[in-house]
Amino acid sequence: MNSEEYIEVSVRLDPYTEEMAEILEAELSDLPFDSFVMEEPFLKGYIQKEAYKPSDVKVVLSGYPVATGFSAVLVQGKNWNKTWESGFQPIVVDGKVTIKAPFNKDVPHTRFNIWIDPRMAFGTGYHHTTYMMMQRMLGLEDFLRDRFVVDMGCGTAILAILAAKMRARKVFAVDIDAVAARSAWGNCRWNKVGTRVETARGDASLLQMGTYDVLLANIHRNIILEDLPTYYRSLRRGGHLLLSGFYEKDVPAIRSAAEALGLRFAGASQREEWACIEFTKN
Repeated sequence: MNSEEYIEVSVRLDPYTEEMAEILEAELSDLPFDSFVMEEPFLKGYIQKEAYKPSDVKVVLSGYPVATGFSAVLVQGKNWNKTWESGFQPIVVDGKVTIKAPFNKDVPHTRFNIWIDPRMAFGTGYHHTTYMMMQRMLGLEDFLRDRFVVDMGCGTAILAILAAKMRARKVFAVDIDAVAARSAWGNCRWNKVGTRVETARGDASLLQMGTYDVLLANIHRNIILEDLPTYYRSLRRGGHLLLSGFYEKDVPAIRSAAEALGLRFAGASQREEWACIEFTKN
């Protein structure tokens, strides 16, 4: 973002839940919004003035009765880059992984260091689910070396970059959003792992091109439940499946569906109300 004029679109949710706000954020991401903020009871999105079309927003929200209305106001003369810089702080995971932006100063140097552009609205590592996925990956460090890994719903490709830095042989980073896929491509090259990370735009159908030792999916629960059979077929025997992007209350349904396919439960993590599950394929 820069100092151009932006429209702040505030969508009111009644009742408000963070899960529904995330679903609506995903739906609205098909429009040219640059970023989103959750401020109960609103989901706020920021879009350049020239790109804003109220009719497009109405079409997206029409299928969600919980979205009781929206308003739009012009935000003038704001230095967006400065706003991002003042709000982004580096993230350190278990003293082993650091995620940082170029403007961060005096950042601790850990074993695995990842640079990102926090202006991109596709994951900066702050979310509990991303944090737990990285923790689980650290527990698989020996296994990951020289393996084939896929990162479904990669966003900024933080997990894919970490897998490459942990010496995975080849990593495939996939996202259904074209802007996210381009962001992933740029971040991988910025982090000097572009030769071992291949990025693509698409969904789980792309997994049919190969099989993998580790499959990472930090996506909404409904997508995980729908794509679990594809994940199972794409995972090699002895491989690990790491899932997050859902609440602790969703664990029983996801575990039941995974075990019905033949996957073995290998552990779960919780961080506030969010959860992360690990499975293996015998």
